[in-house]
Amino acid sequence: MGKIINLLDGIIQKLTSLATVLAGMGILLTAVIVCYEVIMRGLFNAPTEWSIEVSVYLILVSGFLGMAVTYADDKHIRVDILTSRLSARTNTCLNIFVGLVSLIFCVIFLRESWDMALVSYQLDRTSPSTLRVPLFIPQLALPVGFFLLLLQLIRKIIIDVYSLIPAGWFTGDSAAKRREA
Repeated sequence: MGKIINLLDGIIQKLTSLATVLAGMGILLTAVIVCYEVIMRGLFNAPTEWSIEVSVYLILVSGFLGMAVTYADDKHIRVDILTSRLSARTNTCLNIFVGLVSLIFCVIFLRESWDMALVSYQLDRTSPSTLRVPLFIPQLALPVGFFLLLLQLIRKIIIDVYSLIPAGWFTGDSAAKRREA
């Protein structure tokens, strides 16, 4: 069982790392675009029509791709006034419960965001600007981000459940130790 968990963990972490790199590149590209816009507007009095729209898309894509890594690294917002007073085992059980509830919401958001992007693709919706960006392209960041978050939620739930199981339970070692004692 440990090998399967390690394999899944590795795959999910690699996908999350890829999303992290893409999100970082999106933020870096946004900074370059904004600097370009400032220079063009300020020095040459020649503002661009596309910079704001592209910057907004890049920031939104980066934010949704960054959800999974934020959760994986426990950098999300957490109020621990009560949980800091609980035992480690109780905290783990609470984390599993919260993870399962989050899983439900994540599946709903994943499905709805996928439907939104699919409808935009099917109806050939484009942005109401001179760029005419097909809206499904930036909208795909939502289902991709929620899918990665879903994988991280599943990963954390499995790790937490696995941590509650006594050592040697799968191999039967714990039963033998109890009989000897």
